Amino acid sequence: MQNLEHNRHEKARIIGARALQIAHGAPLLIETNYSQPILIAAAEYDANILPFSIQRRVEISTEEPE
Repeated sequence: MQNLEHNRHEKARIIGARALQIAHGAPLLIETNYSQPILIAAAEYDANILPFSIQRRVEISTEEPE
């Protein structure tokens, strides 16, 4: 994962998507004592080892300032 600062919405989306993967049987990326997928996903996020990337839209204004 890239070393970016994620806002709270991006963080929630990443952790939620990973928790769903774990709940459906995806292999864990870290050793943990947690049993709930959301907690495991949060631990993986905190360890910065999730293979997710965020693509942000950059809006370009074509209007010239006055």
